[in-house]
Order: sequence, then C-alpha cells, then structure tokens
Amino acid sequence: MVDAVSSRSDVRSAVVSSHLYPFEGRYVDHGSFRQHVLDEGPRDGPPVVMLHGNPTWSFFWRRLVLELRTDHRVIVPDHVGCGRSDKPGLDAYPYSLERRIQDVDTVLDQLDVEGPITLCVHDWGGMIGLSWAVRNPERIARLVILNTGAFPLPAKKPLPWEIAACRAPFVGPLLTRGLNAFVEGAIRKCTVRPLPSDVAAAYRAPYDSWANRVAVLEFVRTIPLRERDVGYDIVQATADGLATLRDRPTLICWGERDFVFDHHFREEFESRLPDAEVQRFPDAGHYVLEDAGDEIAAHVRGFVARTARTGNAVEAG
Repeated sequence: MVDAVSSRSDVRSAVVSSHLYPFEGRYVDHGSFRQHVLDEGPRDGPPVVMLHGNPTWSFFWRRLVLELRTDHRVIVPDHVGCGRSDKPGLDAYPYSLERRIQDVDTVLDQLDVEGPITLCVHDWGGMIGLSWAVRNPERIARLVILNTGAFPLPAKKPLPWEIAACRAPFVGPLLTRGLNAFVEGAIRKCTVRPLPSDVAAAYRAPYDSWANRVAVLEFVRTIPLRERDVGYDIVQATADGLATLRDRPTLICWGERDFVFDHHFREEFESRLPDAEVQRFPDAGHYVLEDAGDEIAAHVRGFVARTARTGNAVEAG
C-alpha cells in the first residue's frame, strides 16, 4: 500500500513550547510539499548550515542556533518528513540518500545562500551533509562534526540490535511506525541524563502518527550497509572524498557514551581528518547537545571565531 501525503505539519507547531524553540521558520517549496527551514540571524552574516539526523529535527540544534544567530546567518532545515516539514508518502518522495543530498542544494538555492558555509552535522545529517560537502568542497569554510558517520560501518563495529530490529521486514514497520519505538527508544537511550518532560515531548511531537513516522522508518531501512544496497556507492565516494576536506578547519565534538556512533566512528574520523580539533565528552550520549550543549556551544563559538581570525577557513570574498 502506498502512503498518502500527510497534512501540513505546521498546524501542530503549538505542541512545542516557545521558550524551548523560539523560532518562526520558513518554507522551501518542493512542488507538492514543503520543507521547513530555520533562517535566523542577519541575512548578510557568514552562513552556518546545521543538518540533523534521525529521529530528531531542527529542535536538536536550538542551543547552537541561539549561540550563533547574533552575527551569523543560521540555516537549519527539517529534512523532508521530519520536524515541521511536510511528510509526503513514498509515492511522492523517495526518501533516499541521493535525494537528501539534492535537498541541500534546493534549500541553499531557494534561500539565496552564497559563499562558503560552516557546516554542522549530526547522525544522518553527517552522511547527507558530508556527501554534499565532498561534491562541493569550494563551498565549505569549516566543519563541525557531532556523533555521526560518513563512511561504511567500521569493521569492528557491529550494527546495534535495536537498529537491526527496526530494519526487519514486517517487524520494522510495526515497531517504528506503529509503536513509535524508534523515537521513544531514542528519547530514553540517547542521553546520559533523562530528558526533561517538555524536551522529550518536543522530540516526540512531529512523529505522532503512522503517517508522520514515514521518514523515521525510511531513514533506518535505507542505511547502506552492503555494497549491493542502494546508496552504498555514495557512502564509499564520500569516505574517499573526505581527503578533499582535510585542509578545512574541523571541530569534532563527540559524546563518548553513544551506543551507535561510538569510539569506532570517532577514531575513523580522526584517521581521515587528522588535523581536526577533537573535543570528547565522556558523560554525553548520542544526543550530545542535550548532555553537553552549553560546553559545545562555547567550543563552536570559539572555533568559528578563531578560524575566522587566523584566516584558516575558506571564506567568501
């Protein structure tokens, strides 16, 4: 059965407390559906683009948006099917890695973003954003990398059983779209300290029905793990292409208690980007900005200012 396009998601925005998410957002047009994007700060400020993962949304980046929007133009899309973006069915949107990369171009084009950007990535946002970056290295000023991957699964890292279960035929849709197990499991397991109830509610809010969980399932189902999987060629090309970004200033902020993107992934990034500045947070999990948000915001602010002063980044002009 093909899914129908769900209702416009912005009508449910009141679910999230405005003191937690004090942003209005705007929409990028994809024809039959729209993509929600935060566009904060001065329009002529140096652009910063933040890409979230699964099953989060732009809410994940809220502290960093507030930290940088005073003097940067901060652009944070909700991936199609996530957050306040519309959630088209599989008949209207392919939910593939390639399309996600193309969506980055669509967002930047429609928002008239020019010049090199500071690219911040987390979880699936890393695979999407760094794939875009290796295709457009001249548009990258600097990188901020939080618990993510941009290469095949490290040889010594087994796929967590929780993810394997959500990828399984029949069982996966039941768990992920029927019982909302992926979102609820992430709320419980992706931080070291329990999330406050209003923060947990905000992570849960966009994914309140079978129809609205289509992207959550498709992100899991389309993880390219084997050479025969759709998108594996992109993963391999991105891994090979990271070398073209080695001269870009890079800050890696890593939650060390992440059960998915653990030290195997961090060490892979350190190997491929050996000049990166690495900040490890031993008491932070996968939702590293929830466990260590203030410290990371300070690190990012200092990193951006320092590399701008020293001229180590590729800047516009």
